Amino acid sequence: MNPLALMQLQDVQAQGDPREVAIDEVGICDLRVPVRVVGREGAVQATVATTTVTVDLSAQLRGTHMSRFLEALGEELSVVSPSTLRTFVASVRDRLGSSRARLEMKFPYFLDRVAPVSGLTALVDFDGTVVADTSSGLTIGVRVPITSLCPCSREISDYGAHNQRGHIEIETVCTTGSELWFEDLIDIAEAAASAPIYSLLKRVDERHVTMQAYENPAFVEDIVRDVVVALRRDTRPQEWLVRVTNQGEHS
Repeated sequence: MNPLALMQLQDVQAQGDPREVAIDEVGICDLRVPVRVVGREGAVQATVATTTVTVDLSAQLRGTHMSRFLEALGEELSVVSPSTLRTFVASVRDRLGSSRARLEMKFPYFLDRVAPVSGLTALVDFDGTVVADTSSGLTIGVRVPITSLCPCSREISDYGAHNQRGHIEIETVCTTGSELWFEDLIDIAEAAASAPIYSLLKRVDERHVTMQAYENPAFVEDIVRDVVVALRRDTRPQEWLVRVTNQGEHS
């Protein structure tokens, strides 16, 4: 079809709608796309993000243009960082002629972890989340695997103590230009745990981590409070949400 004929095709989505019902969010969801994420120190890593992009739709319009969401993702989000996320949702809002746009991405985020004694290095993956909204700002979240050792078990036992695998989830909203990034949240989470998780451990490392956990017993309630205290001490976050889950325990 020649370009002139395309220009003459009717845009049904742009037609008016008599029902007077505005829609809060319309767009694409759970789309997997390759992305490059900028780390705290500027290093860039490639990963795959499950992505949702939406805008609001006024009561006067029948529909939105779904193809423009994919065009925007391909053209305007080459790397993921606080500044590019804010720029992206503002552009989508303007491109779709809406008053609000929202982007959510969930992806594995990898960091090198050095074993505490042997010094051997291996990657550990964390679950990262970003939510950029032209109305409410930028939310950064992470899910961090941890070890916790039960203080009650240690107190009542002659030797040894019960420990669990769990995870800490932190979401933060910060002022523009001062965001806590994934590494910042991971540092806070691991400092509150009985011990961090490593992918690669030799015997000397296992001994170290076992004793580290024994010396730092913590209920899930302790971990939640320690994370909140650390966030309070930091001047950057305005709001936060903290969840800690162990097998059989939740706070």
